[in-house]
Amino acid sequence: MHRGAEGKPTVGVDLHVVDGMYQGSRTHCLELFSRVMAITPELNFVAYCGNPETLLRNHSQFQLPNVKLRRISKRSSAVRLLYDLPRMAVYDRLDLLHTQYVSPPICKCRTTVTVHDILFESHPEYFSRFFRFRSKALIRHSARRSQHIFTVSDFSRTEISRRYCIDPSHITVIYNGVNRSRFFPGQAGQDLLSAYGLKSKSYILTVGRLEPRKNHVNLLRAYAQLPQPRPKLVIVGQSDFGFEQIFAISKELPQSDVKFLSAVTDDILSVLYRDAALFVYPTWAEGFGMPVVEAMASGVPVVTSNTTCLPEIGGDAVLLAEPSDSSSIADAIMRLLRDGDLRKKLVTSGLQRAEQFNWNVAAQQVRLAYLEMLGRSQREYVSQKTTGNLTSE
Repeated sequence: MHRGAEGKPTVGVDLHVVDGMYQGSRTHCLELFSRVMAITPELNFVAYCGNPETLLRNHSQFQLPNVKLRRISKRSSAVRLLYDLPRMAVYDRLDLLHTQYVSPPICKCRTTVTVHDILFESHPEYFSRFFRFRSKALIRHSARRSQHIFTVSDFSRTEISRRYCIDPSHITVIYNGVNRSRFFPGQAGQDLLSAYGLKSKSYILTVGRLEPRKNHVNLLRAYAQLPQPRPKLVIVGQSDFGFEQIFAISKELPQSDVKFLSAVTDDILSVLYRDAALFVYPTWAEGFGMPVVEAMASGVPVVTSNTTCLPEIGGDAVLLAEPSDSSSIADAIMRLLRDGDLRKKLVTSGLQRAEQFNWNVAAQQVRLAYLEMLGRSQREYVSQKTTGNLTSE
């Protein structure tokens, strides 16, 4: 095992997703790894991203004595996985490299991987042929050769174990958390809504990339079934692929009824959640469904799908609808719009449910897994610190 500064093992973390579009995996990396690095002073970390200066400017929690930020090129994923990360693993003398979904096929250090989902296996119709072929080959290989696998729901763990013939004990579920300094109920930031032509509790909100799997098409069809007068529908998400039908159907509705917002800032997003009348997330399939938890933590009643991990994540705190049936989605929305007692019940149960999703708990799970993979148990660390053999940070 290599020993970096002060004789500590070194873990590399691929954070290239923080340079991309706003999505669940970006939030996951920012929230989780900043905490893992902070609570694991007995390890050194090297974080790889495209813009280290921007990362530190926007997320100062990464400015830690045991963390180095290293610039990685923004070239293709093939270059990053086949050349950049293997080269940096040698240069930085890594003992362990942690990546998202795919690890380098050839790497001179141990690897661990977070596979958020394998929906391309269970729901191939929402992915291109090339993406399915690439993912089946690379993610399966990465999972099988990794020291350990992390995933974000029991649904995903079961799928990974069953389809890739991997012992479930080799897979740790680390539920995503929610940042309660951003997502909370109340009136904070209401004044910001006027810039978007919105008023508090006067709109239905959905959040997610504009792509077929998020099921905006059936959401728009369900919205069209709501009687007038009805709240505005606000769709927050960047255009990804296959979004043409979404805009085509939206044009069949009155222009003032549907509002698209893309690339909103983190601060504005939390206000949009907090002031929504209700949140609707009728996605076809998810590995976790982070917007559901963010909405519950914001004190907003939720309608979501009865598929994949969503009943696991929402529990009894959400209304479930059949994503293939626009009438089922519309009926659930109408129930919440008409039944004030039901709204209050879901708000209360949603806030309680959201408490179960904690980034600090997930970070502690990752920390302990790192120490076990590197052969340094928590007991060993405490013993070293007590006897003075470990330099204090």
